[in-house]
Amino acid sequence: MKNLLWIVFTLLLFSCQKPTMNSSTVFESDWSFRKQTDTAWMPIKIPGAVHTHLVEHQSFSHPYQNNNELDQEWVERENWEYQTTWTVTEELLENDHIELEFEGLDTYADLYVNDTLRLSTDNMFRTWRLDVKPYLKLGENTLKVIFISPVNRNTPILQNYKYKLPSGNETVNIKVGSFTRKAAYHFGWDWGPRFVTAGFWRPVNLNTWNHARLTDVNIQTSKLTDGQAEMRVDVELEVDTPDAYTLLLDGRAYEEELDSGINVRSYKFVVENPQLWWPNGQGEQPLYQLSVALKKARSVIDQTTKKYGIRTIELINEPDSIGTSYYFKVNGRPIFAKGANYIPQDMFLPTVDSTRYTRILSLAKDANMNMLRVWGGGIYENDLFYDLCDQYGLMVWQDFMFAGSMYPADASFHASVVDEARDNIRRIRSHPSLALWCGNNEMEVAWNNWGWQKGFRWSKEDSTEIWENYLHIFEKLLPAQVAALNPEIPYVPTSPLSNWGKKENFNHGSMHYWGVWHGREPFEKFKENVPRFMVEYGFQSFPSYASMAAVIDSSEMHLASATMTNRQKSYIGNGMITHYAEKYFGKTNDFKTYIDNSQKTQAIAYRMAIQAHRLGTPHCMGTLFWQLNDCWQGPSWSVLEYDGTPKVAYAEVKKWYSPVIAVGEFKKDNLHLTLLSDLPEKTTLDVELTVNNLTHRRTITLEGGQTLIFPAKNASRYVVKLIQNDTLLFEDQTE
Repeated sequence: MKNLLWIVFTLLLFSCQKPTMNSSTVFESDWSFRKQTDTAWMPIKIPGAVHTHLVEHQSFSHPYQNNNELDQEWVERENWEYQTTWTVTEELLENDHIELEFEGLDTYADLYVNDTLRLSTDNMFRTWRLDVKPYLKLGENTLKVIFISPVNRNTPILQNYKYKLPSGNETVNIKVGSFTRKAAYHFGWDWGPRFVTAGFWRPVNLNTWNHARLTDVNIQTSKLTDGQAEMRVDVELEVDTPDAYTLLLDGRAYEEELDSGINVRSYKFVVENPQLWWPNGQGEQPLYQLSVALKKARSVIDQTTKKYGIRTIELINEPDSIGTSYYFKVNGRPIFAKGANYIPQDMFLPTVDSTRYTRILSLAKDANMNMLRVWGGGIYENDLFYDLCDQYGLMVWQDFMFAGSMYPADASFHASVVDEARDNIRRIRSHPSLALWCGNNEMEVAWNNWGWQKGFRWSKEDSTEIWENYLHIFEKLLPAQVAALNPEIPYVPTSPLSNWGKKENFNHGSMHYWGVWHGREPFEKFKENVPRFMVEYGFQSFPSYASMAAVIDSSEMHLASATMTNRQKSYIGNGMITHYAEKYFGKTNDFKTYIDNSQKTQAIAYRMAIQAHRLGTPHCMGTLFWQLNDCWQGPSWSVLEYDGTPKVAYAEVKKWYSPVIAVGEFKKDNLHLTLLSDLPEKTTLDVELTVNNLTHRRTITLEGGQTLIFPAKNASRYVVKLIQNDTLLFEDQTE
């Protein structure tokens, strides 16, 4: 009998103990949604966007079809309600903390647990967490989320604000984008439609924990010396029960007394003979892995693993004999940056799966790129994006999400900006591909050159307040967060640092050059206007006829149709394409030929620009064209279509981004041949040169090749002189 009682007592005691391991799982539940004013519910899966849910239920056809963009504008003016019912077990309730973690809520959302409001959100870019343990009951529980129209919510704020704020990307009368911490391109841009989305754009997780948990692991390279890498790992823990804990880093134990609340512990370790991470084309991209475990007494209560790469990255932006430099050093080696601007791959972000990420980024790698700029009018990208950049050697220029506007000067907005920055710096900072934090896109150059003060009729006092608010956000709040959380990575307040209107500006810092396109300058101007670092330039083309025909009715497949007119989001787009394409390929009335000519013209522009930038080394140390990819099927500056299909210009980019290139130019009777290398070591080439003698209509060939040796990472210049009809002479003019 005593034995029986002891067994029963033991079982009861065991059943009352808290779970020994913290856990995190995707919150999978049966969801349904509706327009708030409707009565019928529609079953859905999350993540998802309202527009795609409506397509799934055949409430309307796909938004990219024909001119559905215009017909579906009503979606942005409605509130949308999501709900689920889920069963809470005794086992779950035994945990001290039961947390719902919302990785992405778009954007204004009220969350109800069992019909009581528990959380309101106002920032698409933040991760939101709610400890629901106090609000749960055994058995059936309800979770309801109401997404509130940002247009309706912010219209009165806009109308009552003390002055107008620019939001030039919006073509509607009521422009609320500046007041909304939401992806700016959702409100429209000059290469994409306007779809003001709503919904769960990233997963929801169910986290449980007891006593303490690991909340962040940050690994950075502190110093590189011969044969050694000094590393630092910062471990952040949230503690409920103050006590003695053991932290295990790759099995090495550290005994720690932890207080309640947030605790941060830093540790140093050395990696002998490290394998360094290099940008694409400069070396390999080896990744290490650190295992981290947290123990209380003898039990592991939380654990994680973290991948990292060993490297240092510097931005050299300082006065020199030319003006002001702008280039990156990786592991102490100057790097010529070759790449593009990256925009979100879709208007409806939950539709972008791992296959699409892999396709786009592998195409960037295969085109010999080593840098992508995550542009400030989009999103802080998914973890998979940065993982693939680590793997492919694609350095990431990371904008904060501010672009082409000015923003409210109130304390609540500033607080939201700080929280947003902290969330994303902490999430991204350990990736070896991360090269730069940039405060915003084109805001400073816009302030100085776009006529906002006069156009919006700001008073002197208004202008002063707006500019001081700009300085507060981009020269105080954001750099303070980078300095506190990721001091290893450089920060700049804006891009570009120099405007393209003056010749002298090409000697200073970063540049967005739009003389070709907006300035209607000939492509040859790329050769004259070579900056220190080119962050934006480009030329539009149409996607393939087949790509557009898949979403546009055949009757609308001509340049003057209503649908095609709406597809062109640049107010000068078709005029500019026509102007330049006719120069190179003549006039045409055939739409398919027009499309083909637009792509071939774009290819010429990118070839001439990239050649000029690379020939300009070391004056110029980077070229990032606008843009890599598309978010729908329409004309844009991209070299990849919406589905990832390369345009004609992609092949040109790949060719002229090759590690070793030869650029030839005839001057009078001589061929000036420049050989350039990005390779980290000295390079030997066997050159076989064929020259057309246009006078005699014959081909002259340097038989068997001639060996030329030129310095690594420099331009070697040769003049090929025609001595006689069939004799060539190389003159080395390398400095």
